[in-house]
Amino acid sequence: MHDHALILQEILRGYALPLDGAHGVVHWARVIENGLRVAESNGADADVVALFALFHDSRRVNQHRDDGHGQRGGELARSLRGTLVHLDDARFDLLYEACLLHTDGHTTGHPTLLACWDADRLDLGRVGITPRPELLCTDAARTMLPWADARATSAHVPETVLASWRMTRALMPVE
Repeated sequence: MHDHALILQEILRGYALPLDGAHGVVHWARVIENGLRVAESNGADADVVALFALFHDSRRVNQHRDDGHGQRGGELARSLRGTLVHLDDARFDLLYEACLLHTDGHTTGHPTLLACWDADRLDLGRVGITPRPELLCTDAARTMLPWADARATSAHVPETVLASWRMTRALMPVE
């Protein structure tokens, strides 16, 4: 199992955007909650899904269009392999591919990829986009869409996730 709090600390050392922005820490926390629910239903690798939540937007430099940010997040994960990220090659390849392709609109593939992509898409309400069921990858995501969209549009803060990452609601690390 990975120490998500330590990984988050490392990510935040080079994070260029506001922590409380549309692609920041609270978004990642909702993505992990969404993703773990989908993974439970579709048999995805929950560890990879959780790491995707942390890395997929970790190297954004723009809140709007930011070509290449998924690849940069995947490269950050690669740079942490063997120190903070401990996945065999096949599982790491899934993490990297999920990050790389998460904005490309794919709806078919390995169950872990689908869980990652749905986890992020279910949180589109945070930027004023209602996810379309036909663009989701899994039945689980389509079922959870009203719940997840309500959380995204209301800027729900997943307190339990933040606490597990040793972050406060004000997005400050807890010493």
